[in-house]
Amino acid sequence: MLKRQRRNVEDVGASGSLNDLSFLLIIFFIVIAGFNVNKGFLLNLPEKSKPRIVMKQNLMKCTLTNDEMILLDGKSVNQNELETEIKSMKAKFPDMTFLLLIQDNVPYQKVIDVVYLVRNSSVENFSFKMDGRS
Repeated sequence: MLKRQRRNVEDVGASGSLNDLSFLLIIFFIVIAGFNVNKGFLLNLPEKSKPRIVMKQNLMKCTLTNDEMILLDGKSVNQNELETEIKSMKAKFPDMTFLLLIQDNVPYQKVIDVVYLVRNSSVENFSFKMDGRS
């Protein structure tokens, strides 16, 4: 009598590496989806096609110095005085532009504090520039 040969059926568990890969991909996309949250300041950038002209009386210049001083028109002010000046200027000129000049070695947190103060004062037009003078 002839003996039937049985085919070896591949084990279902042999696709375990495919399962592991699928699991890792799912975890990867879940983690990446968590990083799409916007944090920080939302600033509107001007369009290249429409350059903006700022009148001198609408411009408020503020300088952050390396020794963490805030200079407004060459006069040293603290954050409370700066906030008062911004609100006063905003009342006179609703379209005012705030220009922040930042010297090279100003601590990051000091810059963030001033930007936060300006944004909370409802100033829509904000610009900053790195100032190479030390």
